Amino acid sequence: MADHDVDLFVIGAGSGGVRAARIASSYGARVMIAEEFRVGGTCVIRGCVPKKLLVYASRFSAEFEDAAGFGWTVPQPTFHWPALIANKDSEIARLEAAYISTLERFNVKLVRTRAVLEDAHTVRLTTGARVRAETILIATGATPYHGAQIAGLEHVISSNEAFHLKQLPARILIQGGGYIAVEFAGIFAGLGTEVTLVYRGENILRGFDDDLREHLRGEMVKRGIKIITKQTVAAIEKVDHGYDVGLSDNEQVMTDLVMFATGRKPNVHGLGLEAAGVKLGKTGGIAVDEFSKTTVENIYAVGDVTNRVNLTPVAIREGHAFADTVYGGKPTPVDHANVPTAVFSEPELGVIGLTETQAREQLAKVDVYKTSFRPMKATLSGRDTRGFMKLLVDGSTDRVVGCHIAGADAGELIQMVGVAVKMGATKADFDATMAVHPTAAEELVTMREKAASYDRAAAE
Repeated sequence: MADHDVDLFVIGAGSGGVRAARIASSYGARVMIAEEFRVGGTCVIRGCVPKKLLVYASRFSAEFEDAAGFGWTVPQPTFHWPALIANKDSEIARLEAAYISTLERFNVKLVRTRAVLEDAHTVRLTTGARVRAETILIATGATPYHGAQIAGLEHVISSNEAFHLKQLPARILIQGGGYIAVEFAGIFAGLGTEVTLVYRGENILRGFDDDLREHLRGEMVKRGIKIITKQTVAAIEKVDHGYDVGLSDNEQVMTDLVMFATGRKPNVHGLGLEAAGVKLGKTGGIAVDEFSKTTVENIYAVGDVTNRVNLTPVAIREGHAFADTVYGGKPTPVDHANVPTAVFSEPELGVIGLTETQAREQLAKVDVYKTSFRPMKATLSGRDTRGFMKLLVDGSTDRVVGCHIAGADAGELIQMVGVAVKMGATKADFDATMAVHPTAAEELVTMREKAASYDRAAAE
């Protein structure tokens, strides 16, 4: 141990890195963690936390509108973007301080600098200092990726910059069709911005259940969002009154701001991976095994930099499992199956398990249950909106293998559904559970009629 300055050196103080550092320290390891930007990483500083705060803000406009149906007279509301951003910044600063305090409480030494691998045990800091570590953990996350070079790309912002705009744009064009794109489309639309969403695919949210995708698209259009699919942004020109955006079909769109949410790529550039012998996988992330170990015996990686399941809770679980495995004497692989997730679009989505397409590909028999309904709140508000729920069941075992929800608090619902699915609950278990009335969630346990059934043997 004499030739090592620390037992563990963590590169990146995001959710996964901080969790790994404090758990490793609690087991008695000497830990140092490096962060070149702000402690808290993507989620806390420029991702899920500030985004959810903006989502909350965007939903008040609909609440004010709905109130009239319930007897409320609400004066014409006004919105002040700088006040929202200032309050958001204060909360992010508070959370960052809490993260730093946690590291201090667990005796983790924080160095505010970039760290680069020189070899499998040596990390070089921008100060010029070198740190020898017995074990190194890479938790540098991912960074926005704009795709192919086009004319005017320098005018594009990413979600990173969206959190720090000086003013709310009157018009915005967002390119992308994933989580970030549809969430920001809902945020800006709810705050009064005219939104155009451009996506290269057939429909938004590729990889999600097709019925859910179609439902969300319809609801977004009802809220005034213009969705253009099977097109891409080909060029952007700055003009006196905004930006003239040319699409791949030669259509022109005038806007005040252009945002690309076309994906994120693992943050591996300039880390010195080659010098240490760390290999990348086919997805562009750092290649790791089930214990998050890289191709180098003493170097590990967790979170989005591995490009496995790129969600904050997954990074946290991976970081904790790493510390348990290496320092706790409890080898802990992370199960990446049946991870519940939420999309904070408008309406909100909650998802776990297989899509119908995946279920048909993987299972011999599939039973499909689904329902679309007018939420009780909409009966008095008059809002034109519908909720949607879908269950996919293994026809051979009766296990629920997929659940897809669109509607208010879908993210809250899917967390508890996730427990049931992870435990292997059957459709009979759902049916035997008493409904809570009147709620939207009761639909999950009252769906009885199959919307469709698939039998591969019969089909062949």
